[in-house]
Amino acid sequence: MTLYAFYFLSFLAVMGALMVVFSRNPVTSVIFLVMTFFTIACHYMLLNAQFLAAVHVIVYAGAIMVLFLYVIMLLNLNEAVEKQKTLLLKVAAIVTGGLFMVVLSAALRTAETTYIDTSVVGSARNLGKVLLNEYLLPFEAVSLLLLAAMTGAIMIGRSKKRITPATNADELTPETKPTEAVVNEQ
Repeated sequence: MTLYAFYFLSFLAVMGALMVVFSRNPVTSVIFLVMTFFTIACHYMLLNAQFLAAVHVIVYAGAIMVLFLYVIMLLNLNEAVEKQKTLLLKVAAIVTGGLFMVVLSAALRTAETTYIDTSVVGSARNLGKVLLNEYLLPFEAVSLLLLAAMTGAIMIGRSKKRITPATNADELTPETKPTEAVVNEQ
């Protein structure tokens, strides 16, 4: 049963990836990419890596694809504006992809298959133990790096124009100048 599920999910993943490449509409490409990400998450479930599958769906299918879709809609890509690819460029892409497949198949032909106990590998409990015991320092360093990146993104995104309070009475606009009666009282 697991073997048939693997073949079915692999077929869906490959077809989704091909539709991402060959689809003419960018929004349709993003939707097919989301489908491909879900099938990859199902592969993780078959490998008994539930935590990795959940993180994959949340991060890739959730956050990054929403960002891609937002950018594509913001750019408003039209076929009239987009340049058409030449025949030479298409042939070069097919030849490069074919050579990549030949090299990949030659590398995988001599690879050895090792089986591991998947009942303990993908659980969130074991991942947490390893992450917070053996790799605590790199984990904290990454959290500080992400905090610095988030702070930098907020600072870059802030408006460059700041309203500073006026210090001299000459810098005040007529709406904010105190009236003569208030000035005389002081």
